[in-house]
Amino acid sequence: MMRSYQTKYILLMAMLLTSFVALADDFTLKGKVIDEENNALELVTVSCMEQGKVTMTNLEGEFSMTLRSADSVEVRFSMIGYAARKRVFRRPKGRQTVQIVMHPMEALKEVTITERRRQTTSTEQLDINDAKNGPSTTGNAVEELIQQQAGVSTHNEMSSQYNVRGGSFDENAVYINNVEVYRPLLVRSGQQEGLSIINPDMVEKIGFSSGGFEAKYGDKMSSALDITYRRPKRFEATVTASLLGASGHLGVSNKKFAMSHGIRYKTNRYLLGSLETTGEYRPNFFDYQTYISYTPNRRWAIDLIGYISENHYNFKPKDRETSFGTMEDVKSFKVYFDGQEKDAFETLFGTASITRSFTDSTKIKLLASAFHSKEKETYDIMGQYWLDDTQTSERLGVGTYMEHARNYLTADVISFKLMGTHKTKRHDIEAGITYKTERVEEQAREYEMRDSSGYSIPHSANRLDLIYTLSSKNKVNSHRIEAYIQDTYRFQKGETFFTLNYGVRLANWSWNKETIVSPRASLAIVPAFNHDMTFRLATGIYYQAPFYKEMRDTVTENGITVARLNEKIKSQRSIQLIAAADYRFKMMDRPFRFTAEAYFKSLQNLIPYNVQNVKVTYYGENLCSGYAAGLDLKLFGEFVPGTDSWLTFSLMSTRQKYNGIWVPLPTDQRYAINLHFTDYFPGTERWKMTLRLAYADGLPFGAPHRGIEHQSFRAPAYKRADIGMAFRAIKEGKTLKNMWIGIDCLNLFGINNVNSYYWVTDVSNRQWAVPNYLTGRQINGKVTVEF
Repeated sequence: MMRSYQTKYILLMAMLLTSFVALADDFTLKGKVIDEENNALELVTVSCMEQGKVTMTNLEGEFSMTLRSADSVEVRFSMIGYAARKRVFRRPKGRQTVQIVMHPMEALKEVTITERRRQTTSTEQLDINDAKNGPSTTGNAVEELIQQQAGVSTHNEMSSQYNVRGGSFDENAVYINNVEVYRPLLVRSGQQEGLSIINPDMVEKIGFSSGGFEAKYGDKMSSALDITYRRPKRFEATVTASLLGASGHLGVSNKKFAMSHGIRYKTNRYLLGSLETTGEYRPNFFDYQTYISYTPNRRWAIDLIGYISENHYNFKPKDRETSFGTMEDVKSFKVYFDGQEKDAFETLFGTASITRSFTDSTKIKLLASAFHSKEKETYDIMGQYWLDDTQTSERLGVGTYMEHARNYLTADVISFKLMGTHKTKRHDIEAGITYKTERVEEQAREYEMRDSSGYSIPHSANRLDLIYTLSSKNKVNSHRIEAYIQDTYRFQKGETFFTLNYGVRLANWSWNKETIVSPRASLAIVPAFNHDMTFRLATGIYYQAPFYKEMRDTVTENGITVARLNEKIKSQRSIQLIAAADYRFKMMDRPFRFTAEAYFKSLQNLIPYNVQNVKVTYYGENLCSGYAAGLDLKLFGEFVPGTDSWLTFSLMSTRQKYNGIWVPLPTDQRYAINLHFTDYFPGTERWKMTLRLAYADGLPFGAPHRGIEHQSFRAPAYKRADIGMAFRAIKEGKTLKNMWIGIDCLNLFGINNVNSYYWVTDVSNRQWAVPNYLTGRQINGKVTVEF
């Protein structure tokens, strides 16, 4: 009996001793993770893989975890967009405290990598490197990158403009270093478009929101594109030349002063040679841009941006032959031309800003900017056409048309903006006020004469009428006052993380005496049950404040259409509801992210419009209401190790009510699929391939100069494939940093995509829609040298 008690006592003491030894072998690791600017980094993964322990930093960047002691314990700190850090502890005991500094990837590589942190607002950060070295038709790499995102559509490879979730081209806000920029107003075709104001060689960050964006972005209904130019940290230079143009970029810096210069030249003559309309194309587009930054000390900073652009499009058409219809019923349309077109677009843009940093967390900035555009569009083109049935050789129609235009426009916008930011542990507060003056002066005269089978259209027994005529002589002088305040509040409950952005925007326009108030809010939740998930909600009231084109109202008297300005025009309004989810995961030991966004936009006070090519013509009155609803899906990741690829799929339905009739919006793209795929040749990283595929639903259309209620047709789907191959001839040389030699095949499968239609009337008064096709298959070679 005594032995039994002794045995139990010995076992109990052994268990207590074992537990004491085990507790003595454990240690507690606490610490904080910050970036190079001493900002706390939340949601950093802290892991000890040997012991199977993982935790994440909280909103203050702090963490705590208990580990078993050993001769050496390795702890890893990782976060997307930052270089992973490792710390090894030798025989740790008791309580260990560390502070870890995470360095962005760009600090370790000599290429700029846009940070891809977890998306906790409605703005997604895109990587500028995904836009470079790929096949390009416009030379506007940033816009081409935007056109490949979910919810974004384009049906013209020669244009840098894009539609977002059913909106028009004019509903997209674009900012460069906190200053809103503008586009020319008279551009009507992709052939006329030159280089956009964004120079991809100078870009550091790209933020893009397709809806539900913050209050700091202006009064647009569809999207916000936020560009930040790069302040060079050392000497850098790039030279690129191709069959479609050339560009050069130079950047220098020291501790206090930095500047970069970019010059670009583009000519799409080679590309336009693949169009069905032959002739003498002489397009020339040139721009120069500079960014200068001076930081005398850590409290003051002065930044300057200058931009000048000269875009000229000269064209003498010769002839055209188009076959269209079905395999059983083929029609032939032939035209012989006389005349020419001469267009010129001159743009000047400049910004100056002074930043005062009172502390590391409190700043104010004063910005001034000026935009000037002088535009001229002139043409006199006459064509004689024949419409034939190729199978029966029957001549269906013959006629003559003449198009004339003398359009001149000058626009000036001057703005002053005062903004301030203040950061605390959990709040990022930002506010700003802007004063703008706008002056637009237009003098325009257009007409089209059409003679079909010996009769002028429209036919009248008493007089000669033109099928279309427009006269406009208007001037606008107005000013706007805009103000906003917003806060980004980060908090957590247990292991669930929240990011709440809320704010309000106010604006007043002197032209129509209208004041608009735009509250906006978004919430992101990282749930405790899975930190790889993020749920996002966003809502707000968004306005489309009218600019010059929206207020042009037309009145027809005695067969002459006159454009007048509507002083009672109101801002279009969109109430948006967005629900989204992001899921980060690994597949084949490579990072991926899947995003799904559902949205609904209730639209009021709509100003209906027609689209011909890229020209948007508004009715000049608030006549409609409507909606846009859809679903956007995106899979992003390393389909191939070390490269970025993505696949997007979008579904959308839009409607507007006009005169009691529900009709689709002109941008009603019901479905779209886009693929951006990059790969390296097996066994080498010197050969790189980029493939871009697009398949998008065709847009509604109807006969010209008729109402939107008559747009009962739909164009064929837009289908395009571009592929580019690049060879890295020099890598990390003594003088040359990199040298890429590439060849692109544009429109790989030679698909005839329809851009618009020309309507012809035959001898029996039937109308035929003759398609205007876009560019065919072309080969482009290019060389890029980085110093």
